[in-house]
Amino acid sequence: MKYTIMVNEGPYQHQSADTALQFARAALEKGHEIFRVFFYHDGVNNGTRLSVPPADDRLIQKSWSELAEKHGLDLVICIAAAQRRGLMDADEAKRQGLDANNIAPGFRISGLGQLVEGGIQSDRLVVFGD
Repeated sequence: MKYTIMVNEGPYQHQSADTALQFARAALEKGHEIFRVFFYHDGVNNGTRLSVPPADDRLIQKSWSELAEKHGLDLVICIAAAQRRGLMDADEAKRQGLDANNIAPGFRISGLGQLVEGGIQSDRLVVFGD
């Protein structure tokens, strides 16, 4: 089975970010394919490299980055949602005249067309969060 996963909630405000990560791990362990993980709304906060949770808390952003590196996952952050929340990659920061970027390794910024393509190319689109 080929999946596209959509994550709509941030990493520390809702259980759905953790559940999406666990779903992706379980699907890959069972031999399924993850075509794309699309982060939308507050879910884009899963892709910031500047989050520093307490030492005894989980590092969701790092976990997504490691999973993407290990399995070649396409982690896409919605550009419109990212801009509203202050997330920029190097290209977008330059385009906006900003001097910094804050996207975690393994993530990239793109538009909603990537979500549509994921829905078309996959057997299932699984949504986590409201």
